[in-house]
Amino acid sequence: MSPHIFEKQLTAVFEGESDLIANMANMAAFLYHELADVNWVGFYLKKGNDLVLGPFQGKVACVRIAVGKGVCGTAARDKKTTVVADVHKFDGHIACDSASNSEIVIPVIFNNKLIAVFDVDSPLYNRFNESDKRLLENLVDIFIKNTSFE
Repeated sequence: MSPHIFEKQLTAVFEGESDLIANMANMAAFLYHELADVNWVGFYLKKGNDLVLGPFQGKVACVRIAVGKGVCGTAARDKKTTVVADVHKFDGHIACDSASNSEIVIPVIFNNKLIAVFDVDSPLYNRFNESDKRLLENLVDIFIKNTSFE
């Protein structure tokens, strides 16, 4: 599926709905079923100094991750997309699912405030490239534009 089609379909999924949890759930489900070679897709919400599990698709996940720990916590701390080709070589990686070998995490930032991170795992090594990074960052932007954070 082309990036443009992904963007159009996700925009249509959000049409008429701005609820945070509903949009997180639909985005996770949509991308879990549409992206090739992924085994976990979901959100962690920023609560205090932690990231707490939000809507997701995939196997049972870690519930709470400290900001600064693991791939998700690093992306949250740095407020920038983090792409890891081999999670087993990432210092401090938190292994919630031993089948995951690569990961990309995109921070969800609204009004300069970290709201959550969007996490995608793959059983393949080196699954996420620069095109995937741009696509997923664009999809997170669409999510932000269509979601209420109040």
